[in-house]
Amino acid sequence: MTAIQSLMPDAETGLLGTDPSATESAGTYVTAGGYADTLTPGELLDRICESGLRGRGGAGFPAAVKLRTVREAGGSPVVVANGEEGEPGSAKDRWLLRARPHLVLDGLARAAAITGARTAYVYVSDPAAAERVKAALGEWPPDVPVEIVETAHTYVAGEETAVVRRIDGGPALPTSKPPRPYQEGVGGRPTLIANVETLARIALIAARPEERGHRTSRSTLLTLSSGTAQPLLTEAPYGTTLRELATAQGTPDACGALMGGLFGGLIGADSLNLPLDPTTLTAAGTSLGCGAIRFLGPGECPASVAADAVDHLAAQSARQCGICVAGTSSISTTLAALATGRADGDAPEKLLRWSSSLPGRGACGLLDASAGTAGSLLRIFPSLVRSHLDGPCPGCASSPPDGRRLTVPVPKITGIRSSETRIPRPSPAP
Repeated sequence: MTAIQSLMPDAETGLLGTDPSATESAGTYVTAGGYADTLTPGELLDRICESGLRGRGGAGFPAAVKLRTVREAGGSPVVVANGEEGEPGSAKDRWLLRARPHLVLDGLARAAAITGARTAYVYVSDPAAAERVKAALGEWPPDVPVEIVETAHTYVAGEETAVVRRIDGGPALPTSKPPRPYQEGVGGRPTLIANVETLARIALIAARPEERGHRTSRSTLLTLSSGTAQPLLTEAPYGTTLRELATAQGTPDACGALMGGLFGGLIGADSLNLPLDPTTLTAAGTSLGCGAIRFLGPGECPASVAADAVDHLAAQSARQCGICVAGTSSISTTLAALATGRADGDAPEKLLRWSSSLPGRGACGLLDASAGTAGSLLRIFPSLVRSHLDGPCPGCASSPPDGRRLTVPVPKITGIRSSETRIPRPSPAP
């Protein structure tokens, strides 16, 4: 089971709250200042811009820019809370929807007010999350009509064009871009697709206008795991080092990590001194992505972890793009052969060629993630790659590639956190 522990100086100010194993009720949320009319939509947009809040879905795009772009697009905009986390090592979004649905719905309603949207969706693949959101909508109907759209859980289902396609009644599969959803999304209308953590942080900025959003924008939810210790869902401020995170997760002697879910590639032990900061990590050649970090514990081989990652990606291919199907499969097969000591002598050369020639050639980022993982293994652990040409290391020999090892379960929610304060139930929006 995944543990929960806040690394924030003051847990009450973060997303995890004081009781992360329970679902908050509408009464609890309102008593704590939720759904309050603290700022006008325009003022809130200015605060979001001033805070520097970036999206928490993986790309890290400035939240204010996305909001303003949809707002200025005209027409009848749509807003979507994207809770479909396809990364196997991430559990934060499903936890948020199960434990703090009102925080997410508050942020969704504020995004609708900022953009002028009169239609909103919550997009999920987790049945437990869908039930909690449905219950929360019954407790406190928002000003904008909200529809829950469920989908099958796959790696590509949360990609923004796949979200649009599924809401419009099609399969949850990516489409070519442009147009992007902010230009032409659900029903052909300008559409804001925002990660649920991003929306939750927008709600926190609105609830604490005196803080001006700086503290809220400079912390993030993280799903930490390894092959040697229990997974951990945590919240940490920017500036916390990766080594400190590894220690908190129970892998203090980590020799590296797989970063950003499956998008940040592998890093070595020397990079664990890097601070948790998207800009710094990008400059160092890696990525925070969706906040999922898998540390390499004692006895774990980077070649095996890379093979696990691409094994998962190959199994999750949408099978729409021939170059992705062939490329990801080739990388997966070659990494598996390398990890198990069966690779030909030209395996490193082939992996290097694919890592540089394949990115950007698929409809979504799955092929990029596969190529990036292979490239980082060659770049960070070259001597290890060469040694595997002569035979597998003990760790790889006893553990053939299996992408299922990367999956992290959602922390258990044990009850409902209620407030003694009675609140009037609002009327549904017309």
